Amino acid sequence: MALQEVSLKVGGMTCNNCAAGISKSLQKSGFKDADASFIDGEVTFTLLEGRNQQEAVDNIQSLGYEVKESGAKDDSGVSRIEKKFLTALIFTIPLFMHMFVPDHWWLNEPLVQIGLCLPVYAIGFVHFGKSAWGSVKAGLANMDVLIFMGSTSAFLYSLVGTFIHWGTPEVHDYMFFETAATIITLVLLGNVLEHRSVQQTTRNLGELTKMQAEAVARIVMRVGQKEKIFETTPGNVKVGDELQVNEGDQVPVDGRVISGTAVTDEAAVTGESEAVQKIEGAEVFSGTVLLSGNIRVEALRPAKDSTLQKIIELVKRARRDQPDIQVLGDKVSGIFVPVVLVISAVTFGVWYWLLDIGLTIALMNAVAVLVISCPCAMGLATPTAVVAGVGRAAKNGILIKGGSTLERFAQAKTIIFDKTGTLTTGKFAVRYTFNEIGPRADALIKSIESHSSHPIATSLTAHFAEAEPEPLTDVREVKGRGMEAQTATGETIFFGKDETSEADLILTIDNRKAAALAIEDDLKPGAKEMVDLYKAEGFKTVILSGDRKEKVLATAALLGTDEAHFGMRPEQKLAFIEEAAARSTVVMVGDGINDGPALSRAQVGISPGGASALAVDSARVVLMGSNEMVSLGRSFKLSKHTYLTIKQNLFWAFAYNLVAIPIAAAGLLNPMVAALAMAFSDVIVIGNSLRLKVKKLS
Repeated sequence: MALQEVSLKVGGMTCNNCAAGISKSLQKSGFKDADASFIDGEVTFTLLEGRNQQEAVDNIQSLGYEVKESGAKDDSGVSRIEKKFLTALIFTIPLFMHMFVPDHWWLNEPLVQIGLCLPVYAIGFVHFGKSAWGSVKAGLANMDVLIFMGSTSAFLYSLVGTFIHWGTPEVHDYMFFETAATIITLVLLGNVLEHRSVQQTTRNLGELTKMQAEAVARIVMRVGQKEKIFETTPGNVKVGDELQVNEGDQVPVDGRVISGTAVTDEAAVTGESEAVQKIEGAEVFSGTVLLSGNIRVEALRPAKDSTLQKIIELVKRARRDQPDIQVLGDKVSGIFVPVVLVISAVTFGVWYWLLDIGLTIALMNAVAVLVISCPCAMGLATPTAVVAGVGRAAKNGILIKGGSTLERFAQAKTIIFDKTGTLTTGKFAVRYTFNEIGPRADALIKSIESHSSHPIATSLTAHFAEAEPEPLTDVREVKGRGMEAQTATGETIFFGKDETSEADLILTIDNRKAAALAIEDDLKPGAKEMVDLYKAEGFKTVILSGDRKEKVLATAALLGTDEAHFGMRPEQKLAFIEEAAARSTVVMVGDGINDGPALSRAQVGISPGGASALAVDSARVVLMGSNEMVSLGRSFKLSKHTYLTIKQNLFWAFAYNLVAIPIAAAGLLNPMVAALAMAFSDVIVIGNSLRLKVKKLS
């Protein structure tokens, strides 16, 4: 069965319930994995064979939403929601002013009041009515149901009362047109502020997407002895194409420098604050900018698999992977509107029938309950914080795969480190402690280690770079020990750990010891400070390494970790992680191929961006910058503060409604004041999330 992932831009989603209604409707109609986000105005789903994308478009539009760019700007630079608010405001201000002028003033004339209110109510009827009807059809009533019912109740009550008592002094007792208009205008104001605030939370993603759209690829084409530069979009670049990148250009795709030198700004991709020198053989990333120099680059990956595209996709998908804490908010939000409708009806009944206060006061109190209620704040609490936190992390070269990762990281109390290449540089000083085959040992080690991406293998290959490689066949990994191969003459070569512990590494030919090496590795800058940071946060720190006892214990002593385990094979690492993860939330930091299973099993796996592909794919957090120890500490702080922000937002959302609804039901709030409070409740939640973009992390 053929599958196709489709992404649509949808306008009109103003809250989490709106998005949930679209998702639910598409899922009912058979669209697989339907997911809507009001944060970025995007709806994604999987199109099964035989289904038409237009069916999904029709489904969304039948709910009252538009399949287009949400909040798209026209030539005046004013969004549609802002136009609606400004139009409503023009009519509402004089309507509101009638409360402060004498009864005989022209503003108090019924026809003037109706004439000023009608345009505002028409805007509200269309804007909130379409959304309310669509959400009811989807089976998940949103906030607009409450606003529509509240404003309509005030308008119809005023209209009917005005015509019944037309020409009598009592007519002014039934004119609440300013209430209906003010409710609509204030809620539109809240929508405008919410729209702008949400745009702020996604600004980092927008900047990355803009960079991708503006990139130009200059492909070098050769005809005989002549070269021709062909300009195109990054999407047309193929692996192996030669590209010309000049000073001031943005690198279009990931590649390797084949000639020239340059200085690049990698802040947008890796979070590096300082410029990076690029020479022949160095890798360059899409989205980085050449500050000086000109280089020729060989394309290593297509644009769809580039570093910049992966960052964009990770940030966009992070919102779909919501923390567990959001489940409570979603459950309450899902039943919120029906509950509020019941409370409003009970409020009217108590005031009108039990307390015999009168129709006007009973109705206004019921309307106040409707318009002060705010389910949106609960829906906004988590996604706005996640997007802001993940966006700031991405800007600092930290890729966090989903909101659930932030939550688990913030709750973790055990962090486990691989040693080689993770806590240490992986750049080794090498010396022979035994060698009976002379220069051939250099050649064999270089040849067999060139088939491995482990940091030790990379260093050894570089160390023996001048040796003439010897042809090998049937090269294979001996899991947890080293590499094995066959020479042209049929000899069996093994290079890896010395099981006798007499040396760090041993080379054998047909099981006979031919050479032995000692290697020395330095700690990465900032490793001690990073371990101290985690210990200060209450973490248990553990080293889990396959290296020799003496080296592992020496590293543990330098760093001051709580535990250190040595000589660990991949399956032993995995068993250790499984046992630890069964007791508490575990963070695992590793970079090697043999760390992949352990990274996958830990609740939070962390890998440097330059690690093996398996480690990066297995990890939930990827560190792109060169200063990995600083990024490792910062990633926890960001997770901790994002999770704290989510809890603060949810507390405010629950507390606001728990306090505000009873106050309104008790008749202590005018509906206009209630509308003002509701309009700003969402803004408070979003504003708290926005603090993550600039908040000092401690």
